[in-house]
Amino acid sequence: MNEEVSKKLELIRQTLRETEVQGVRLRGTDWFAWATAGASNTVLLSAETGVAEVLVTTDEAWVLTDEIEAQRLKDEELPANFKVYVNPWADGAARESFVRDVTGGGIAISDRPISNLEKPLPPSLQNHKRVMMSSELERYRQVGQKASLAMTEVLKVAKPTWTEYQLAGAGAEALWAQGLHPALTLVAGEKRLPLYRHATATGEQIGQQAMLVFCARGYGLYANLTRFVCFGKLSDERAQLHSHVREIEAVILNLCQPGTTLDAVYHALAQAYEQHGFPNAIREHHQGGTTGYLAREIVANPTTTDTLTEGIAVAWNPSLAGAKVEDTFVILKDGKLENLTFDPNFPNVEVEGRLRPVPLYN
Repeated sequence: MNEEVSKKLELIRQTLRETEVQGVRLRGTDWFAWATAGASNTVLLSAETGVAEVLVTTDEAWVLTDEIEAQRLKDEELPANFKVYVNPWADGAARESFVRDVTGGGIAISDRPISNLEKPLPPSLQNHKRVMMSSELERYRQVGQKASLAMTEVLKVAKPTWTEYQLAGAGAEALWAQGLHPALTLVAGEKRLPLYRHATATGEQIGQQAMLVFCARGYGLYANLTRFVCFGKLSDERAQLHSHVREIEAVILNLCQPGTTLDAVYHALAQAYEQHGFPNAIREHHQGGTTGYLAREIVANPTTTDTLTEGIAVAWNPSLAGAKVEDTFVILKDGKLENLTFDPNFPNVEVEGRLRPVPLYN
């Protein structure tokens, strides 16, 4: 039995008692990974739900899946805390009949309710998912290190003649080689970098510089990071843009303490952009927020009053036209931030006591 899963099952059952429902159904790739301590129900990478779901009642915990997936999940993914119910792949009604039997036909709560017998999860359980237990944090460290190593490996061999597709593909290959899902690999080369914040890859050559962005998923946890590579010296103007975003980022990293609300971080960012001479930048791209089992659990905006606590992970991505900085941090017990995606072999400078990435020169 997995101790972390046992703790989470108790949290789920506490929610059952509080909400007075008969079951909890967790279908999303994020919730499945959380409840199973890092197991995956993913087959199609772009899907929000997977090939199995978790069902918890007051006295039993099940993984519901079909006959295609069951043996592999038992052999390779699932902890012993769960029983497995297997329905024929062509008979989804059999699963629903099973759920009605074990819940006595009662109401369930779910991360993705799909019938009038299901209600949304309460905020209390959602908050539990966003706060890392020590065992989750250990897995998160592994994911962050693997993702940052893959990033460094790719950018060190990148060539200015590569297309954006080639750089994105090399990034995805490096993540797969580390056992991580390449949930996102954004690329912008020299031509498109000043034009778009969310630059999906194209057939354009990257030219004299490029940005590579990863959202890398392992054990259901997302490591988010952005890096730049340059071929030849950056102009003073471009280098200054990178300096601006690092200084703006420092303002919000300093605010990432238990008790700080996300709207407070957003407003501090808006002020920092204005002080650096870029008052409109906050409206040109989202600035990040909390992360974990989603690339962003909550994106900070002027009205997000959710409060940061110990054990919450954050990924901020302040940006200007042609410059951006991003890593995944977790708030530790003493209020300090641990950078989960730091690679000491990638060029960096110190900004307010933290080592932050600078463009890699090839």
